[in-house]
Amino acid sequence: MGAAYFYMLTESSVAQTLQTLLPRALDRGWQVELRGVDAAAMERLDQDLWQGPADDFLPHGMAGGPQDGLQPVLLTTSPTPGRDCIMAVDGAVVDADQVRASQRVCILFDGLDDAALAQARVQWKSLTGAGCAAQYWAQDNGRWVMKAEAAGSTAP
Repeated sequence: MGAAYFYMLTESSVAQTLQTLLPRALDRGWQVELRGVDAAAMERLDQDLWQGPADDFLPHGMAGGPQDGLQPVLLTTSPTPGRDCIMAVDGAVVDADQVRASQRVCILFDGLDDAALAQARVQWKSLTGAGCAAQYWAQDNGRWVMKAEAAGSTAP
């Protein structure tokens, strides 16, 4: 059973945060689904990820090709069953069953956007209310600090 990690971004962009989180997931041998809500925004994120440090190649690709199953990081706007880790951006929703089927779910949201913050609170309540373990992380002077934690229940 996985856990949901909420990341409130106040000091760095989604792309910058992913440049930190994605290599950690790949180091664990996880295949990652990077889920957004808008195809054009995902294409921009794809380009941003290619602009990372030259010595830190981040293997990824956009969904819709014949090699989707082989992509270590698959950018998509729809759920991709069988992935070890889901990273949701731009308000993409992850349900409790998807958390339970994954090793980890990361929900990244703009902590300076009231609507994004409100949506993250709703998702936190939904997932923890369904018995999912969750952690809430916020940026503080360049460091990540855990601000809240909810232990998951063992019942589905």
